Amino acid sequence: MSDFFNPGPPANSTDPGGHKANHDINEKKLHTEGVRGFWRQVTDLLIGLAIIALIVIVILWIF
Repeated sequence: MSDFFNPGPPANSTDPGGHKANHDINEKKLHTEGVRGFWRQVTDLLIGLAIIALIVIVILWIF
């Protein structure tokens, strides 16, 4: 059994098939979604702030 102080044997990280599959999945995701840009992060932030503001308004309206 492994824990923090005794992690056990190292994992086999030399799996070329697994590495290629991971690379292919990441490449397909990059081509379909694109890079997360500044404007996408800004809109996500504004949506989050709007949800928090709505919750605060509802709580203030109830009490």
